[in-house]
Amino acid sequence: MHEQSKSASRGALSRRGLLLSVGASALVAACDMPQMAGVGADRRAVDPSRPVTVAMLLPGGGGDEDRNTLARNLENAARMARADLQGVELDLRFYQTGGNAQRAAALTAEAINDGARIILGPLFADEARAVGPVAAQAQINVLSFSNNPDVGGGNVFLLGPMFENTATRLLSFAAGRDKGRVMIISERNEAGEVAQRAMQRAADRTAARIVASQSYDFSQDGIVQALPRIASSARSSGADTLFMTASSAGALPLLAELLPQNDLSPDTFQYMGLTRWDIPPATLQISGLEGGWFAMPDPGLNRRFERRYSDAHGSTPNAVAALGYDAVAAVGALVRRGGSAPFSTASITQGSGFAGVTGVFRFRSDGSNERGLAVATIRDEQVSVLSPAPRSFAGGGS
Repeated sequence: MHEQSKSASRGALSRRGLLLSVGASALVAACDMPQMAGVGADRRAVDPSRPVTVAMLLPGGGGDEDRNTLARNLENAARMARADLQGVELDLRFYQTGGNAQRAAALTAEAINDGARIILGPLFADEARAVGPVAAQAQINVLSFSNNPDVGGGNVFLLGPMFENTATRLLSFAAGRDKGRVMIISERNEAGEVAQRAMQRAADRTAARIVASQSYDFSQDGIVQALPRIASSARSSGADTLFMTASSAGALPLLAELLPQNDLSPDTFQYMGLTRWDIPPATLQISGLEGGWFAMPDPGLNRRFERRYSDAHGSTPNAVAALGYDAVAAVGALVRRGGSAPFSTASITQGSGFAGVTGVFRFRSDGSNERGLAVATIRDEQVSVLSPAPRSFAGGGS
């Protein structure tokens, strides 16, 4: 194993790589809900002769530099998308929530009073829970950057990458390669449980079958203690694929090191991951992941976006930045399609979807999304695409 990979293993459990925010709910009580003047159905209408007012809720504005960086990335990408629009003029306004749910709710009311016809953001799940009811008061829809399925639905649609979407893509691919007898290996925490449920739902939509499932306490000792049980279950179930929920900033490097030492070699079992194995690039150097499968956005489009962003702003964008671009691109497409209420639920969930900066995507009626993903593997520490991302959707949405 490379020294960089060993270092990643030792420090892996001190960080969490998932965007998923599954903290305590921050619902706004009806009596405390921010009020808006003149709420009515006409707020959904758009005057095609004037710029359309669009609000974007960003997690910056506080003392947390990580959140400020995310906010800058989202705003920069959103401005890029607005500049790319043709025949559509947006009055794009930014509101900094600091990642605070109550502030996000108050700013939503402020944005709607400022004339916003649709809300883009916020990023975190507890913020989205607070924002949804405020926007619903004004019959306004929300395109949140969250990927937590628990906060989608009603007037809240999610732009973040969905576990079920990723799992469906990978399980379909595995079944087509005669690797459809799958064992799930997940961390024993809320994020792992959410991921496992998504994988089970995805299996119902494919020809793959979940033949076993094992979890481990989210610690180095917890993984070590669970490995004999994981190994026994893998062999007795007849599994041919090990599907891991862990991220490269979590338990993935340690699992890649220890699974082969417990007779679960990638020569015998196909490894598959629910998270991106190309982020950070050092993950590609983990020898145990060589030949494993993972899903990712269209790599050609993704590289093009990263180059454009870097040329404009002098830095590589965070993976979240693309969501800012996609949100504005979707709004532009909805305005361009016309109609008296371009941001209605029916318009947002239409089956052909939208062209995003990293590929096609569409919203489902339950508030989740479906993205066109490529299936990739690691060969000689490089990403190699096994199945390209689709450039359009076949059939209607759901």
